[in-house]
Amino acid sequence: QVQLVESGGGSVQAGNSLRLSCAASGLTFSAYNTGWFRQAPGKEREFVASIWWSSSTTYYADSVKGRFTISRDNAKNTVYLQMNSLKPEETAVYYCAAGSNWNLARENRGYTYWGQGTQVTVSS
Repeated sequence: QVQLVESGGGSVQAGNSLRLSCAASGLTFSAYNTGWFRQAPGKEREFVASIWWSSSTTYYADSVKGRFTISRDNAKNTVYLQMNSLKPEETAVYYCAAGSNWNLARENRGYTYWGQGTQVTVSS
């Protein structure tokens, strides 16, 4: 079956960096767009970043532009999210997802497969 497994979360102080990874199995990874979303306590899951299957196009939420970088390695079936200059308000569970509708790349409904999430805690 399809599995997306996130790793790399943890606790950091504001201003520091983390790199999240998401390893995929059970699907033809190179055929799917992938995205990162996050959900803070009491809030809805929100879009963070997405990358087209060929890495030629990326989208970012305005709040993370210039600080976060999404990338992927199709040979390793892995997508990454480099997060720099983290802020306390970015404390959340971060999810990776895979989908095939690039027109919906910024929306939850654009993705078919989801990981279980990894906790990121940013302290001030």
